[in-house]
Amino acid sequence: MTTETHKKPSGMLTFLLDFGPLLLFFVASKLGSSQADPKQGAIIGTATFMIAIIISVIVSKVKLGKISPMLKLTAALGVFFGALTVWFHDERFIQIKPTIIYAFFAVLLLGGWFRGKALLKYVLENAYDGLSDIGWLKLSLSWGLFFTVLAVLNEVMRALVPFDTWLSLKVWGVTALTFLFAMANIPMLMRHGLNLGDEKRETPPADL
Repeated sequence: MTTETHKKPSGMLTFLLDFGPLLLFFVASKLGSSQADPKQGAIIGTATFMIAIIISVIVSKVKLGKISPMLKLTAALGVFFGALTVWFHDERFIQIKPTIIYAFFAVLLLGGWFRGKALLKYVLENAYDGLSDIGWLKLSLSWGLFFTVLAVLNEVMRALVPFDTWLSLKVWGVTALTFLFAMANIPMLMRHGLNLGDEKRETPPADL
């Protein structure tokens, strides 16, 4: 009988696995853009993201001994919508993927909260040392509402701004907003037993 062991991740490795593919997508899209073909940058960036997210999944399995639920979802949808983007030469497919991910997590977390279940505790795999059940419930509600806002925001950006502007807002604006929101939750978490001495942190899903 064998037992699967999970290795403790380093902060840098976790960051690279979560945000490396997104950053590579941004860089490849910018470098691959062409005035002759406005969609060329999106196609090159999407192909780069697909390769990078697959590598992230492999590295996570090899180095950490596991693949987080968030990374699995991001990889599955990223490859699916990325393939549609490249095949149909239409960047709208890759733009709608974040909306689907945000909406999925919003429904998952808010649905669990209505039933009195803190599903975020299972998604994050007990990443918060000492956090009480009430704290997990409040955190699930908080992130569920935030993901709802992000889903609506992505659709507004997708409808109103060109791809290059959407890309910059998605990579830098939404990422910064997500980290600020995560930090804003810390005081509430500390009131419900969070132990910061264990250097465990809240990791939002990195997506495209």
